[in-house]
Amino acid sequence: MQLKPLARSLAVALSIAVIAGCSSTGGTQDGDSYGSQDGRDGSASSSTSGTGTSGQYGSGTSGADRSQQADSRIPDVKTIYFDYDRDTIKNEYESVVMAHARYLRSNPDANVVLHGHTDERGTREYNMALGERRANAVERFLNIQGVSSSQMSVVSYGEERPAERGSSESAYSQNRRVVFNY
Repeated sequence: MQLKPLARSLAVALSIAVIAGCSSTGGTQDGDSYGSQDGRDGSASSSTSGTGTSGQYGSGTSGADRSQQADSRIPDVKTIYFDYDRDTIKNEYESVVMAHARYLRSNPDANVVLHGHTDERGTREYNMALGERRANAVERFLNIQGVSSSQMSVVSYGEERPAERGSSESAYSQNRRVVFNY
């Protein structure tokens, strides 16, 4: 007869342990992840917060100020670039996408259209698919960060709306992008 309350207590304790274990793998409340694809330790980046990445936002604000701005207004950087024939988000742009994720989570009424683009190399059909894959990669990243799918949509322009005209590597690199359009 005394076993039933003990079993309930154990079940509650086990549930709390499982929930606590699951919550520690998804990141922090401010959306920062632990570590990254290149194996960097998240604790190392937190000790240098506000000093190592200020150039990515184009402002001289501290990391804490930048985090608050990202939550209350649309981040300044709205374009991320990709390598040739790739749809993988570069490590240098993860903080930009994280800032957009924080903004979208903090503003559930905000919506974004992710415009996928490519350079002119490749067939029209291939470039439309590649632009869509790039935009979908950003959408998945945002979704993993807790952004609602209802806040995002994807449009691929392929090579049809270049940011820069020309056949140089410089022009190509400017055209391989995803643009956040609010």
